[in-house]
Amino acid sequence: MSAHQEPTTAEVNSASDDRTANNVVRHAYRVLTDAEKAQMLELKDLGAAFIAKCQEIGGSRELSLAITNAEQAVMWAVKHVTK
Repeated sequence: MSAHQEPTTAEVNSASDDRTANNVVRHAYRVLTDAEKAQMLELKDLGAAFIAKCQEIGGSRELSLAITNAEQAVMWAVKHVTK
């Protein structure tokens, strides 16, 4: 973060239509349907469960890579739903 940027402290629920408020990359969003919001939340919940299980069973480079790739997989799946 550069010296002139203020830290962001407000949180926005990812299923909320307000999710666009703090995104500086996308300049336009479409409103998601309730089904798309449910799909997005389910994908994120599945990813969170997998990551939690990895963290539960230990720590290693392999598990760190598994977690990173799970985060990436969720990101791309959510991108599909929200495009």
